[in-house]
Amino acid sequence: MPEKSSVFDMIGPVMIGPSSSHTAGVVRIGRAARRVLGGTPTSATITFYNSFARTYEGHGSDRAILAGLMDFRTDDKRIKEAVELAASEGIDFHFKSVGNASTFHPNSIRLDLTLGDRQVEVLGESRGGGLISIEEIDGFKAGFSANLHTLIIFAADMKGSIAFIANVLAHDDCNIATMSVSRKGRNDLACQVIEIDSGIKDVTLQYLRSLSWVKEVIYIPEI
Repeated sequence: MPEKSSVFDMIGPVMIGPSSSHTAGVVRIGRAARRVLGGTPTSATITFYNSFARTYEGHGSDRAILAGLMDFRTDDKRIKEAVELAASEGIDFHFKSVGNASTFHPNSIRLDLTLGDRQVEVLGESRGGGLISIEEIDGFKAGFSANLHTLIIFAADMKGSIAFIANVLAHDDCNIATMSVSRKGRNDLACQVIEIDSGIKDVTLQYLRSLSWVKEVIYIPEI
Protein backbone atom coordinates (compact mmCIF):
# COMPACT_ATOMS: atom_id res chain seq x y z
CA MET A 1 0.00 0.00 0.00
CA PRO A 2 1.56 3.37 -0.96
CA GLU A 3 2.44 5.79 1.83
CA LYS A 4 -0.17 8.51 2.33
CA SER A 5 0.79 12.06 1.41
CA SER A 6 0.48 14.87 3.90
CA VAL A 7 -0.61 18.45 3.19
CA PHE A 8 3.08 19.38 3.61
CA ASP A 9 4.01 16.94 0.83
CA MET A 10 1.43 18.39 -1.54
CA ILE A 11 1.80 22.16 -1.10
CA GLY A 12 5.21 22.45 0.52
CA PRO A 13 6.29 24.75 3.35
CA VAL A 14 5.79 28.46 3.81
CA MET A 15 9.11 29.81 2.60
CA ILE A 16 11.28 32.63 1.30
CA GLY A 17 12.84 32.05 -2.13
CA PRO A 18 12.04 30.82 -5.65
CA SER A 19 12.24 27.05 -5.17
CA SER A 20 11.39 24.67 -2.35
CA SER A 21 14.25 22.37 -3.35
CA HIS A 22 16.82 25.15 -3.54
CA THR A 23 15.66 27.22 -0.56
CA ALA A 24 13.26 25.59 1.90
CA GLY A 25 14.85 22.16 1.71
CA VAL A 26 18.32 23.66 1.97
CA VAL A 27 17.35 25.72 5.03
CA ARG A 28 16.09 22.54 6.70
CA ILE A 29 19.32 20.68 5.88
CA GLY A 30 21.24 23.51 7.52
CA ARG A 31 19.03 23.47 10.61
CA ALA A 32 19.42 19.70 10.96
CA ALA A 33 23.20 19.90 10.55
CA ARG A 34 23.34 22.68 13.16
CA ARG A 35 21.63 20.38 15.65
CA VAL A 36 24.03 17.56 14.89
CA LEU A 37 26.89 19.97 15.59
CA GLY A 38 25.28 21.38 18.73
CA GLY A 39 25.14 25.05 17.78
CA THR A 40 26.04 27.65 15.17
CA PRO A 41 29.35 26.71 13.54
CA THR A 42 32.41 28.91 13.77
CA SER A 43 33.53 27.56 10.39
CA ALA A 44 31.72 25.78 7.57
CA THR A 45 32.86 24.28 4.29
CA ILE A 46 29.78 23.69 2.14
CA THR A 47 29.98 21.56 -1.00
CA PHE A 48 27.13 21.61 -3.53
CA TYR A 49 26.80 18.64 -5.88
CA ASN A 50 25.29 18.11 -9.34
CA SER A 51 22.27 20.36 -9.99
CA PHE A 52 23.02 22.38 -6.86
CA ALA A 53 26.59 22.94 -8.02
CA ARG A 54 25.33 24.70 -11.15
CA THR A 55 22.50 26.73 -9.63
CA TYR A 56 23.21 27.38 -5.94
CA GLU A 57 24.08 31.06 -6.38
CA GLY A 58 21.27 31.96 -8.77
CA HIS A 59 18.61 30.12 -6.74
CA GLY A 60 19.81 31.34 -3.37
CA SER A 61 20.94 28.00 -1.96
CA ASP A 62 24.10 29.66 -0.60
CA ARG A 63 21.96 32.03 1.44
CA ALA A 64 19.56 29.26 2.42
CA ILE A 65 22.21 26.92 3.84
CA LEU A 66 23.78 29.70 5.90
CA ALA A 67 20.32 30.70 7.12
CA GLY A 68 19.70 27.14 8.27
CA LEU A 69 23.06 27.00 10.06
CA MET A 70 21.97 30.15 11.93
CA ASP A 71 18.66 28.38 12.73
CA PHE A 72 16.39 30.61 10.63
CA ARG A 73 13.07 29.08 9.69
CA THR A 74 12.05 28.58 6.05
CA ASP A 75 9.81 31.69 6.11
CA ASP A 76 12.33 34.00 7.80
CA LYS A 77 12.78 37.20 5.77
CA ARG A 78 16.41 37.39 6.91
CA ILE A 79 17.28 34.52 4.54
CA LYS A 80 17.84 37.10 1.79
CA GLU A 81 20.66 38.68 3.84
CA ALA A 82 22.03 35.41 5.27
CA VAL A 83 25.47 35.71 3.62
CA GLU A 84 26.04 39.14 5.14
CA LEU A 85 24.56 38.11 8.49
CA ALA A 86 26.73 34.98 8.67
CA ALA A 87 29.83 37.09 8.02
CA SER A 88 28.79 39.56 10.71
CA GLU A 89 28.30 36.63 13.12
CA GLY A 90 31.91 35.64 12.53
CA ILE A 91 31.18 32.40 10.68
CA ASP A 92 34.11 31.47 8.43
CA PHE A 93 32.31 29.88 5.48
CA HIS A 94 33.49 28.56 2.12
CA PHE A 95 31.50 27.22 -0.82
CA LYS A 96 32.63 24.48 -3.17
CA SER A 97 30.91 22.85 -6.15
CA VAL A 98 31.18 19.41 -7.73
CA GLY A 99 29.16 19.27 -10.93
CA ASN A 100 29.34 15.58 -11.80
CA ALA A 101 29.01 13.28 -8.80
CA SER A 102 27.11 10.36 -10.27
CA THR A 103 26.63 8.49 -7.00
CA PHE A 104 24.92 11.46 -5.32
CA HIS A 105 21.33 12.70 -5.49
CA PRO A 106 21.01 15.67 -7.90
CA ASN A 107 20.39 18.09 -5.01
CA SER A 108 23.06 17.09 -2.49
CA ILE A 109 25.03 19.17 0.00
CA ARG A 110 27.95 18.15 2.19
CA LEU A 111 28.69 20.27 5.24
CA ASP A 112 31.98 20.12 7.14
CA LEU A 113 31.31 22.08 10.32
CA THR A 114 33.39 23.15 13.31
CA LEU A 115 32.34 24.55 16.68
CA GLY A 116 35.14 24.79 19.22
CA ASP A 117 36.87 21.42 19.30
CA ARG A 118 33.86 19.63 17.77
CA GLN A 119 33.82 18.76 14.07
CA VAL A 120 31.04 17.00 12.13
CA GLU A 121 30.39 16.06 8.52
CA VAL A 122 26.80 15.92 7.29
CA LEU A 123 25.51 14.90 3.85
CA GLY A 124 21.98 16.02 3.02
CA GLU A 125 19.59 15.76 0.08
CA SER A 126 16.81 18.18 -0.86
CA ARG A 127 14.01 16.13 -2.41
CA GLY A 128 11.46 18.78 -3.38
CA GLY A 129 8.58 20.41 -1.57
CA GLY A 130 10.84 21.24 1.34
CA LEU A 131 11.40 17.55 2.06
CA ILE A 132 14.93 16.43 2.94
CA SER A 133 16.96 13.40 3.87
CA ILE A 134 20.05 13.58 6.05
CA GLU A 135 21.89 10.72 4.39
CA GLU A 136 25.14 10.55 6.35
CA ILE A 137 26.68 11.77 9.58
CA ASP A 138 30.45 11.40 9.96
CA GLY A 139 30.46 8.65 7.34
CA PHE A 140 27.66 6.63 8.95
CA LYS A 141 24.42 6.02 7.06
CA ALA A 142 21.61 8.08 8.62
CA GLY A 143 18.66 8.52 6.24
CA PHE A 144 16.27 10.56 8.40
CA SER A 145 13.81 13.21 7.23
CA ALA A 146 13.78 15.58 10.24
CA ASN A 147 9.97 15.54 10.00
CA LEU A 148 9.88 13.55 13.24
CA HIS A 149 11.82 13.70 16.49
CA THR A 150 15.16 12.00 15.81
CA LEU A 151 17.57 10.29 18.18
CA ILE A 152 21.11 9.54 16.97
CA ILE A 153 23.18 7.25 19.17
CA PHE A 154 26.83 6.39 18.63
CA ALA A 155 27.64 3.34 20.72
CA ALA A 156 29.67 0.18 20.90
CA ASP A 157 28.38 -2.59 18.63
CA MET A 158 27.15 -4.89 21.41
CA LYS A 159 24.68 -7.74 21.45
CA GLY A 160 21.30 -6.61 22.69
CA SER A 161 22.07 -2.88 22.46
CA ILE A 162 19.29 -2.18 19.95
CA ALA A 163 16.67 -3.99 21.99
CA PHE A 164 17.90 -2.28 25.17
CA ILE A 165 17.55 1.22 23.72
CA ALA A 166 14.14 0.38 22.23
CA ASN A 167 13.03 -0.77 25.68
CA VAL A 168 14.27 2.46 27.30
CA LEU A 169 12.27 4.49 24.78
CA ALA A 170 9.18 2.34 25.35
CA HIS A 171 9.37 3.11 29.07
CA ASP A 172 9.38 6.81 28.13
CA ASP A 173 6.18 6.17 26.11
CA CYS A 174 8.03 6.94 22.84
CA ASN A 175 6.68 5.18 19.76
CA ILE A 176 9.42 4.31 17.26
CA ALA A 177 8.49 5.18 13.67
CA THR A 178 11.74 4.12 11.98
CA MET A 179 15.09 2.73 13.09
CA SER A 180 18.30 2.11 11.18
CA VAL A 181 21.73 0.92 12.29
CA SER A 182 25.07 1.22 10.54
CA ARG A 183 28.53 0.31 11.77
CA LYS A 184 32.14 0.59 10.72
CA GLY A 185 32.83 -3.08 11.42
CA ARG A 186 31.88 -6.01 13.59
CA ASN A 187 32.23 -5.13 17.29
CA ASP A 188 33.21 -1.58 16.29
CA LEU A 189 31.37 1.72 16.68
CA ALA A 190 27.73 1.66 15.53
CA CYS A 191 25.28 4.45 14.77
CA GLN A 192 21.60 4.03 15.60
CA VAL A 193 19.17 6.51 14.04
CA ILE A 194 15.70 6.37 15.56
CA GLU A 195 12.74 8.49 14.46
CA ILE A 196 9.95 8.73 17.03
CA ASP A 197 6.47 10.24 17.09
CA SER A 198 6.93 12.36 20.23
CA GLY A 199 9.61 14.11 22.23
CA ILE A 200 12.00 12.51 24.71
CA LYS A 201 12.22 13.44 28.38
CA ASP A 202 15.47 15.02 29.54
CA VAL A 203 15.89 12.31 32.16
CA THR A 204 15.79 9.64 29.43
CA LEU A 205 18.47 11.45 27.41
CA GLN A 206 20.61 11.80 30.53
CA TYR A 207 20.25 8.10 31.26
CA LEU A 208 21.24 7.08 27.73
CA ARG A 209 24.26 9.40 27.88
CA SER A 210 25.33 7.87 31.19
CA LEU A 211 25.70 4.36 29.76
CA SER A 212 29.34 3.32 29.62
CA TRP A 213 29.05 1.80 26.13
CA VAL A 214 27.35 4.88 24.63
CA LYS A 215 29.78 7.39 23.12
CA GLU A 216 27.35 10.13 22.08
CA VAL A 217 23.63 10.88 22.00
CA ILE A 218 22.21 13.58 19.69
CA TYR A 219 18.55 14.56 19.91
CA ILE A 220 16.93 16.53 17.09
CA PRO A 221 13.31 17.66 17.61
CA GLU A 222 11.21 17.81 14.46
CA ILE A 223 12.31 20.66 12.16
